[in-house]
Amino acid sequence: MLNVSTQDLVPSPVGPVDVEQAEAALVERYPRLVRIAYLVLPPTMGRSRRVLTAHALVQRALPRRRVPGPAVPEPRRPEDAVDPGYAYVRGEVLRQALVAGRPLRRLAVPRRAQLPPLLPQVWGLRLYPRAGGADELALDQLLSRLSGPARAAYVLRGLERQGDAEVLRVLASVGAEDPESALAELAGLEDGAEGEDPEAREEARAPRGGERPERVAEQAGPGRSRHATAPPPPEATSGATGGATGGPTGDTGASTNAGTGPPPAATAPPAPDGGAAGRRLSGASLLESAEFDPCTLQARPGDLLRRRQHGRAVLVGAAALLVCGALLGLPGDGWGRNGAAAPSYARNPAAEAALDPAAVKRVGPAVWPGAVRRDFSVWPARGDLVGDAALLRRALAVWARPGGAVESSATPGTPVGPPMGPPQLLFAGRVDGARVVLLHDGLRVVRYAEPVAGTAGAALDFARADAAEGPEAEAVVVSRADGNVRYLTAPWVTGASVRDLLMPGKEPWALGRDAHGVTDAVPSPALARECERWNTLQLKDDSGSRVLGDLGELLPARLLWGPPGAPVDATGREARAVWARTACQMSTVLGQGVRSVRAWRFARQTLPEGAGRAAWVCTRAETWRGTGPRVLAQFLPPDRKAPAALAARAQDAPACGVREPRVLAGALWQAPGGGWYVLAAGGPDVASVAVTGAVTARADGPALAAKAAAGTRAELSATLEDGRRMPALR
Repeated sequence: MLNVSTQDLVPSPVGPVDVEQAEAALVERYPRLVRIAYLVLPPTMGRSRRVLTAHALVQRALPRRRVPGPAVPEPRRPEDAVDPGYAYVRGEVLRQALVAGRPLRRLAVPRRAQLPPLLPQVWGLRLYPRAGGADELALDQLLSRLSGPARAAYVLRGLERQGDAEVLRVLASVGAEDPESALAELAGLEDGAEGEDPEAREEARAPRGGERPERVAEQAGPGRSRHATAPPPPEATSGATGGATGGPTGDTGASTNAGTGPPPAATAPPAPDGGAAGRRLSGASLLESAEFDPCTLQARPGDLLRRRQHGRAVLVGAAALLVCGALLGLPGDGWGRNGAAAPSYARNPAAEAALDPAAVKRVGPAVWPGAVRRDFSVWPARGDLVGDAALLRRALAVWARPGGAVESSATPGTPVGPPMGPPQLLFAGRVDGARVVLLHDGLRVVRYAEPVAGTAGAALDFARADAAEGPEAEAVVVSRADGNVRYLTAPWVTGASVRDLLMPGKEPWALGRDAHGVTDAVPSPALARECERWNTLQLKDDSGSRVLGDLGELLPARLLWGPPGAPVDATGREARAVWARTACQMSTVLGQGVRSVRAWRFARQTLPEGAGRAAWVCTRAETWRGTGPRVLAQFLPPDRKAPAALAARAQDAPACGVREPRVLAGALWQAPGGGWYVLAAGGPDVASVAVTGAVTARADGPALAAKAAAGTRAELSATLEDGRRMPALR
């Protein structure tokens, strides 16, 4: 068996290796290194893939940086390779070849050597080494039965002329599992060969032509000088013309002999102890045949039918990818043809005409002075981008098909579908770092905005504007930024100013407008967190002044004052005084599609204990959709600086409206002296008011005040002058 000591397993004292030194060894010994990798790789891999993998493993064997040597070098043994660069590269090739031969596991991450090589690549051809004879076929079958470490040991013995100790050291250095078992596996195969013809086995073992079997230390080997071999003894040289043997050089590794016998590679190298020559495999010399030379190759075509099928599949996939890309219309570094719009889903002539920027209606500036009605239909097209067809195309496309990246909003009850026909252009220009387009289709006002720089952040807002006329069509919100709002005013507006409702005694201040009718930025109460001021837009035309309030929508709401049947604009002194105390309650109707907000002082009441005279105000917010109005009943204490107290609220109630121009509300009030009272008040046509429950009382007229306790809950009702009963607002 093996005669290996612990000293034999000490790593070889190879010095440091530079990248240049390793590269020189790789280039010089490239054919031999590729042959080693090809032989160690498992034959089950297939010859064509083994060829490419062997080349890839050798080409990846260079170190990335200088490889340091041992701190204290050991004495060099004769078996050690002289060239450190070749020794390092050969070790890396063996290491990767052993890894490539390991089976892939399901949950383990594959190593790079286990995957098909990226380079070199051959397309359309299969490469094979030259075919050998029966001996080469038998050797290939033998290698297929060996494990990876055993194949590496066989190659090191037969091709590299290494002894058992050097084989064990090399296998251990490249990370082979159980190198002793690899040599034992080879020994088992050799023992199986004992059944051969004894005479043939003795003839194979005996030296020929006076030659003697060389020891591993005496062979030239890779990177070893021919003159470094030990001198032959006299009895070995007497029968031969020349006894100097040459180690493997380049790819062939053949010996140079002057004698008539075969080179020493024809016989297996003996063991270091000199007594195990019969245990070497006699086919080791076949390792240098053309059958195992991956540098001398033959080319054959691949599977032509499968290639044709794969080519058709690739063409179909590429065509499908092109079609999908064209349908998606993904933008690149800028806006695409349709901007942030989703893919088109219909091909209808009317729908396509509505999305044509050339078909957009543009009203001239000379139309509105002679028009019978003053509404959005006579607004001229304004802005510095009214001629930008690409911008209009994107706006129309996003309106019809807003994509997932578009921030879209709509007031309640406003349809968000595409236009029924070509819309009217109201404005197209740059405002606050964005390109803004305002469109009107007779039912809605639509605002499209996109950033001037970049393609992210497109916005689309819808607001219902059907039957908007006169003051309701005098302004549209064109921009919101940094808590401020800008309006686009109607062409007939002659003046614009800002009035703070919370300061009724302060005169409004002028608001600048540019040549297109866009106002300067105004702090918006709809974007404020606290009710410290409530700025409104006061516009003036040839018919008078009106006040508009921003409630977070495209169209500002008109603020009115008075009873349901005869409201007026909230510009008078009395109206401003009441709105100053009730304006903060408008925060409850933000974003509700409000068309107008009207305040009406429906009752006055003298308070008990001489506390003064209070007022009751009804605030009603009408919507563009006609449904969902909100009604608020508020109590105004005698202190004119105190804000109104909310007494009751109702949704979808007719009270305080044109159909029901009356209201009844009540509240629990504490007098300055500490007493508690139930207060109630109704409109002018209320004949009497009654309270039931924890407190029972009745009073003629529209007002009631009854003594009560703190936390009292009671029911209110009123009797009208025509005898009908009316419940309280709730």
